[in-house]
Amino acid sequence: MKCNIRGDKLKVTEAIRDYIEEKIGKLNKYFKTEDITSHIVIKVRGNRQIIEVTIPTDKYILRSEVEDDDLYAAIDLVTDKLERQIRKNKTKLQHKINETINKEFNFDYELDLEPEEEKRIVKRKSIETKPMDEEEAILEMELLGHDFFVYKDMDKDSVCVLYKRKDGNYGLIETE
Repeated sequence: MKCNIRGDKLKVTEAIRDYIEEKIGKLNKYFKTEDITSHIVIKVRGNRQIIEVTIPTDKYILRSEVEDDDLYAAIDLVTDKLERQIRKNKTKLQHKINETINKEFNFDYELDLEPEEEKRIVKRKSIETKPMDEEEAILEMELLGHDFFVYKDMDKDSVCVLYKRKDGNYGLIETE
């Protein structure tokens, strides 16, 4: 696996680059092809170190983000998190997708973890979306105490999802 590493408000030293390549390289056993490129961004927010790893394949995008006081600990945690994601979804990937379509993943590894309970939908909810603007949607979301809010944009007449980001700001997903 190739690693595309860049720093945001941080200089990526050779030691950091080698450590990341060594840790992310351990994920190679989960992929059949070597021509996959992982995109890694290291950021600093205050005294916290943040590492984002995105591994795009033909059909899926694996992504993980970890924040820690120590950069090397964050690198270890993000690698473990990605490995858990792959292992957790191994059976789903095997059963739901034809092997020829999903040629990047290697399913010949052994699981040494106890099987996890499969996640399922436990609640369904119908909502009536009323037309409103972004400011009103933010106010509604804050009043409800939720991390996201679905509403109909009054200007564009489309359904939008407003969500609270980890940095405290808001994100908006608009449908077409």
